[in-house]
Amino acid sequence: MAQQLDSPLGTAPEGKLVLQLAIPAMLAQFVNILYSVVDRMYVGHIAEVGAEALAGVGVCAPVVTMITAFAALVGFGGGPLMSIRMGRQDLEGARQIVANSFYLLLALSVVVTVPVVVLRRPILFAFGASEQLWPYAEAYFTTYVLGTVFALLSVGLNQIVMSQGFSGTAMRSVMLGAAVNIALDPVCIFALDMGVRGAAVATVLSQVCSAMYTLRFLFSRRALVGITNCPLHFGWIRRIFQVGLSPALIIALDNVLLISVNVMLRKYGGADSDMLIACAAILQSFMLIITMPLGGITAGTQSILGYNYGAGDTRRVMRAEKRIVLLCFIFTAVMFVIAQTMATPFVRIFTTDPVHIEQAAWMIRTYTLGVLGLAIQYPFVDGMTGMGLVRWGLTFSLLRKGIFFAGVYLLPALFSATTLLYAEPISDILSATVSGAAFILLFPRLMRRREAEN
Repeated sequence: MAQQLDSPLGTAPEGKLVLQLAIPAMLAQFVNILYSVVDRMYVGHIAEVGAEALAGVGVCAPVVTMITAFAALVGFGGGPLMSIRMGRQDLEGARQIVANSFYLLLALSVVVTVPVVVLRRPILFAFGASEQLWPYAEAYFTTYVLGTVFALLSVGLNQIVMSQGFSGTAMRSVMLGAAVNIALDPVCIFALDMGVRGAAVATVLSQVCSAMYTLRFLFSRRALVGITNCPLHFGWIRRIFQVGLSPALIIALDNVLLISVNVMLRKYGGADSDMLIACAAILQSFMLIITMPLGGITAGTQSILGYNYGAGDTRRVMRAEKRIVLLCFIFTAVMFVIAQTMATPFVRIFTTDPVHIEQAAWMIRTYTLGVLGLAIQYPFVDGMTGMGLVRWGLTFSLLRKGIFFAGVYLLPALFSATTLLYAEPISDILSATVSGAAFILLFPRLMRRREAEN
């Protein structure tokens, strides 16, 4: 007789379950933000060169996003597939998915690291670097990329753990890494006089700790579905890529958009372009405080949707999704108020220059005008992905990014460099309107189709 899986994902009350999984995942992402925020905070206060060093690290932001995209390709591909198999009581299939996800992460770490290190100069100048920023960007970039294997394992496998319903374990993995990063940043940057390179060294070492913690859990008996010695299965590898392609493309496009912002600020910012890029790096740090915990809520609860969709309990899926949307709305409402009232104190964490403070605070207030729309967009896109309905999740994410991309290129060409900041609220509001209508009209139809399959 096949082994049966007794999981609270299919039995616990939806409201309680959403909170149990979403809150630790959200807190984990809050802590995870410290990777970049603490780095940039210390870098911005390096004596005499803080502004240039901060801009150099900001130019490297797309690198972090790119590596996260490869981790998402596997983690957000294997995680939902595993949850669905768990819901169908197919534990052997779930084990094969986890093992092949692990193999893929190791392989991708080699595929990513070598060409990116070799091509680092043209890559960084394409991201918006200048000769003045090059030494700082190159130092951070090279060191961070050499630790790609640990970044991929820590992020990708963390999603596998979360998709089994172990949000608390995933949170502790992230918190361990963040604590190491906070402790090592001042040591590496200032005490060891490593400067910008020290910030990257601290980050890589923190990712080593997170990866080791997650691996220890998945190789133990505590995991519902651990890493086993299953052979390579190209059918599962193909399915992992198919499901993970949507979130990976979404993150990769975020990467393109980050690059586009820096490029357009460089093109239209004139003599102020380095200053504007430095302020954009601070803005990106603030946006991480919104988007990463929000993504934590929706990623942490994907296991509920995937498990019950696999089990055919679509009513439970609908009830859980409504509670996820409500939680996201509460979070974004709080963050909107903070963005509009606390932008200046936040910017002062990174710089004491009054011009930078005024400009970056204005950027934050402007960029977040439509943030409430994310409370609809994120649950809809990530929810579809968690149930393996990749085509729909990707479609509605591409809509938002397409609107943003058009705004980034059109607004500064028509008006001034800083008007590109309005591209974000415009895209948030328009895409949320479309996604909200789809949630009301399309989501029930997709659930009825799943019921008919039983």
